[in-house]
Amino acid sequence: MIKSMTGFGRAEQIIGDTTFLVEIKTLNGKQLELQLKLPALLKPYEFDIRSILQEQLLRGTVDCYISLKQNGTAKPVNLNTELIRSYYKQIAELANDLNIDTQSVLAALLRLPEVVTPSTDMLDEKSFNGFKQVLLKALEELNKHREEEGASIEKDLVNRISRIEKQEEEILKLEPKRKEKIRQEIVALLNEYVGKEHTDGNRLEQELIYYIEKIDIHEEQIRLRQHCEYFFEVLKGNDPGKGKKLSFILQEMGREINTTGSKAYDASIQKCVVKMKDELEKAKEQVLNVL
Repeated sequence: MIKSMTGFGRAEQIIGDTTFLVEIKTLNGKQLELQLKLPALLKPYEFDIRSILQEQLLRGTVDCYISLKQNGTAKPVNLNTELIRSYYKQIAELANDLNIDTQSVLAALLRLPEVVTPSTDMLDEKSFNGFKQVLLKALEELNKHREEEGASIEKDLVNRISRIEKQEEEILKLEPKRKEKIRQEIVALLNEYVGKEHTDGNRLEQELIYYIEKIDIHEEQIRLRQHCEYFFEVLKGNDPGKGKKLSFILQEMGREINTTGSKAYDASIQKCVVKMKDELEKAKEQVLNVL
């Protein structure tokens, strides 16, 4: 079974007097790129949260949004009283010069930068352990979505590699006719331009054998078949992150298909090669989204 790198997970739960909300969205990516948004109370646990996400998600572009709301209690904040006094002193002096009333200046003071700041308090260990369960629930939902999409991708990949195998079987049927056709064309050209009576039969056979061996595609077809078998083997394996390996196998398959096309010198085989390339490119696009 394979997993897609695309998914979404959400979990919300009340623990004590705090409501935790976790939302995780993932897209495909070569490495793990994690964007994490945390409330101030969870900042001291950021390393632990990142470790859990990295262990569960492996790779991909990840956006994780975490929020909390403390029910029945005021949101903890700090007032910078020294800064307020400094602001007020300067405002009072300016108001005195301009003959302006300063009775309603407090509301304006509280909106100035760094006057009101979030509390530096942190969650206790018990509350954080409760939060981790919420995080794991969101990850469980996300992985469920990844598995569902992965099943669809796996079905498509199996179909495409199976079609490549069918074209490879068709090439094996065409290969003997191709060799004989090439042989006849070379002999015909020699008879036309050199003359049959001027052709050394033994030398001709030696050159034909050398040339036909040079354009032989038997080894390429064997390797292509082996790559297809290995692809299915990896696809059904238990490795949770197999996207990169599948991508490498497809690259090797592409090399064998391209070499077959360059050696073919046969219209029927070239048609098979074109069909294999088409399936291969579509498989590569799908594998880009495999975990």
